[in-house]
Amino acid sequence: MKKVIYLLSGLTIAAMPLMKFPQTEISNGLIQAKIYLPDTKEGYYRGTRFDWSGNMPSLKYAGHEFFGQWFTEYSPEIHDVIMGPVEEFTSPDYQDVKPGENFMKIGVGVLTKPDDKPYSFARVYPVVDHGKWNVKTKPEGVIFTHELNSGSYSYKYEKSVQLVKGKPEMELIHSLKNTGKKAIVTSVYDHNFFVMDNQPVGPGYSISVPWKIKGTGEGIGELAEIKENQILFLRVVKNGENVFCSPLEGFGSTAKDYDFRIENKIAGTGVHITSDQPIEKLNFWCCYTTLCPEPYISVKVEPGKEFTWKIHYEFYTLKK
Repeated sequence: MKKVIYLLSGLTIAAMPLMKFPQTEISNGLIQAKIYLPDTKEGYYRGTRFDWSGNMPSLKYAGHEFFGQWFTEYSPEIHDVIMGPVEEFTSPDYQDVKPGENFMKIGVGVLTKPDDKPYSFARVYPVVDHGKWNVKTKPEGVIFTHELNSGSYSYKYEKSVQLVKGKPEMELIHSLKNTGKKAIVTSVYDHNFFVMDNQPVGPGYSISVPWKIKGTGEGIGELAEIKENQILFLRVVKNGENVFCSPLEGFGSTAKDYDFRIENKIAGTGVHITSDQPIEKLNFWCCYTTLCPEPYISVKVEPGKEFTWKIHYEFYTLKK
């Protein structure tokens, strides 16, 4: 695929190939968003890491962009050529199966374990069964349904991307019904690839929570600092540099601590993220083009049962 280079607000990014991927656009009059749709042959994303639903290359509010391309190379199977509030489920059975046997990832399908190496999210695993995707679009939202019947582990997973009527808000509404024979025990995290008005990650950004952050990691003290309840940046992150903190602690056991504010004072943008589930684990990662709080939640669904959860986004502007 031919690639070209363009320059946006100091960020040099390889442009996407000139292809029309299956996609839809939604709006509630305040927010306009573009969403790529799952497709095993022509879909924008065909990797084996992330859930294929909800890939969002653009969300605009009040003239500001909140998501977008942050990477420099593209192929549909690269594990992280994905944008927006995308999610990944851990595999419930990778460690239990032998090389040559199959394992399951929700939102992806049934995959083959090729050898005895530990699971790597950056690796592309052979797909045995993609499952069945169904997509319903409407002006203010999209409903994705993924059904997989693989014997012991089978499910019906539904994810709705819904813009709230009359408000600059979005909800990710999930349900997972276990239609198999074994309990599904997994974790799911939202990667939150924020790219606000193509501003480089640096001192204009802040990440705030209502509790004192505990932890450290790569780049802390040089690129960023943890200060009470915030992650702040000491200078602009350069190409090839990263901040990675895993795990971060300080949150409690209730859903009220799933509460994040990401703001960019230079762009004049902000987003407030909450959920109806508690945080199980929290990572933070950024490079020079995107920053990503990664809150995990715990999912356990017995056979015949259903588990539901929501993530809520409120987008706003700041005075410069």
